[in-house]
Amino acid sequence: MYLIKKSSVLDIARELQKEYRVYGPVVEKETRQTMFTGVEDAAELDLNAPIPAMPPKHIVFPHFERIMSYTYDRAAKKADIRPDFDDSRKALFGIRSCDLTGIICLDRFFLGQEFVDEVYRNHRKNMFIVANTCTVPFKQCFCVCTDSGPSAREGFDLNLTDLGDQYLVEAGSEKGKKLAEKMGLAKADDSLAKRKEAIIDASVSKFDAIATDNKAWISRVVNRVTTGLIDEKVWEYIGNQCIECGACSYVCPSCSCFNIVDPQTSEEAADRMRTWDSCSYEGYSRMAGGHNPRKPVEDRRSKRFFCKLSYSQSKKYLRPGCVGCGRCQWVCPGDIGLPNVVTYIRRDIQQ
Repeated sequence: MYLIKKSSVLDIARELQKEYRVYGPVVEKETRQTMFTGVEDAAELDLNAPIPAMPPKHIVFPHFERIMSYTYDRAAKKADIRPDFDDSRKALFGIRSCDLTGIICLDRFFLGQEFVDEVYRNHRKNMFIVANTCTVPFKQCFCVCTDSGPSAREGFDLNLTDLGDQYLVEAGSEKGKKLAEKMGLAKADDSLAKRKEAIIDASVSKFDAIATDNKAWISRVVNRVTTGLIDEKVWEYIGNQCIECGACSYVCPSCSCFNIVDPQTSEEAADRMRTWDSCSYEGYSRMAGGHNPRKPVEDRRSKRFFCKLSYSQSKKYLRPGCVGCGRCQWVCPGDIGLPNVVTYIRRDIQQ
């Protein structure tokens, strides 16, 4: 563990800029919204900014990207395929623990199963992550209900915790330790680990008073979602509230659904593009010939919450698919973000 003065904490970002493209929380002047975006000037970064409107997953899993291009020589009957990998070095500075947990879920989806996604791996392999402990919750947060905060426990190279006039800096990897040593950061006394735990406990104790927008006590609901013991009328009610906009999927840090399209660029050439998709859309599960096993919207809603809450999905991610950021509740015009869905199911259980 190390210490750095609060007035000097952005020097870590400046040091990273020597080797990486740095992304972090920036408060837009016009909208006052927080965006997790690339910066040229580290002074734009704000570690006290509210949770970003969009999760940083777009940096490792872009909304729209070319993953390869190909040409076909008709005369020679030969195809030339060229993968399009992004090998650039990226640093995520000040990422919140819920969003980092979302990236860990994406890692286990794209890299931790039978097949490895090479495009995603190239985004991840040259990345440096600086996490930021939430010493105070935000209104929409419920990370304490999903075991994803308020402080990161894995996946970071450095983790920052605000101690008042300075930050505690924990190294979570060898390259994180090397950066701290290179910058000559002061070594921290072991007693500060207990101080950090006290700060985390204090943050958790503030959820009832501050994080008033959402509550999602999910343990009992996980059992019902896993076993399918939820009355059909509950899903019908939830389906009737959904306008199929897909916003919940796009703002979710752990959603990994995508579509592939091959637009032609000439008579002999085409690009292969990957775009985000959403299980909210009717076309998501439509098969060749027009058959759709999930045509009713309530079937698609149950699939989404099965993905976030079921035990079988948790075995894939080694945790619940929901990370407790509250964004789905924030953006949903139908009022069926995950916290409310949990509430609807719990009410049905109690009847």
